[in-house]
Amino acid sequence: MSIPQSVAEILRDRITLEVEGIDRLYLNVYVPTLQTEGGVAAFFRSHLGYKFASSVLMDPISKSFIRSIEDFAKKNQIPLISFRKGERKDDVAAEYRAHFEGEEGVLFIGKAQEKISVFRTEKRRNPVTGASYPWIVRSTALVNQYYFYCIDRDFGPFFLKFSSYFPYSGKLCINGHEYAKRSARGRGDRLRGSRQWDFAV
Repeated sequence: MSIPQSVAEILRDRITLEVEGIDRLYLNVYVPTLQTEGGVAAFFRSHLGYKFASSVLMDPISKSFIRSIEDFAKKNQIPLISFRKGERKDDVAAEYRAHFEGEEGVLFIGKAQEKISVFRTEKRRNPVTGASYPWIVRSTALVNQYYFYCIDRDFGPFFLKFSSYFPYSGKLCINGHEYAKRSARGRGDRLRGSRQWDFAV
């Protein structure tokens, strides 16, 4: 007579190695005081000394930021590509990883348009004088996002994303399973059943 067992009961007596770790870890990169309309206005008026806060003032900063990214890519001979619509970022990253010969570094920089929260200017009128003035408001827009796909000696593949529009928030994505796999490899151990890195967002 056979006694039925659950999958958990069968595996409990047969597990030789168990690893607990974080799969994907997303870290948001931003300046807290620049996440509100009032904070943005204070930055342009108090910090930069402009009489009025306006999104027009963001344009030269954005162009300088983009130029810095392009100069960095050119100086270090890092491919700067535009993701095609519907293209899976992980497939592109896997191809670059397959041909990367270094132990760590930037594989490539990818550019993609994404809808995000932004700050814009709308005109308002003084009810007493009738004079118009700019006013910062929150809105949404399609903005270029720059993805830095990299490999780290300890953490393995990761990406760091920056928005090209003020206030240039970012996101870092790393993988705990890749870290565990590389740590085990460094000790000469074999880690079975580890997950493959997936860059898809």
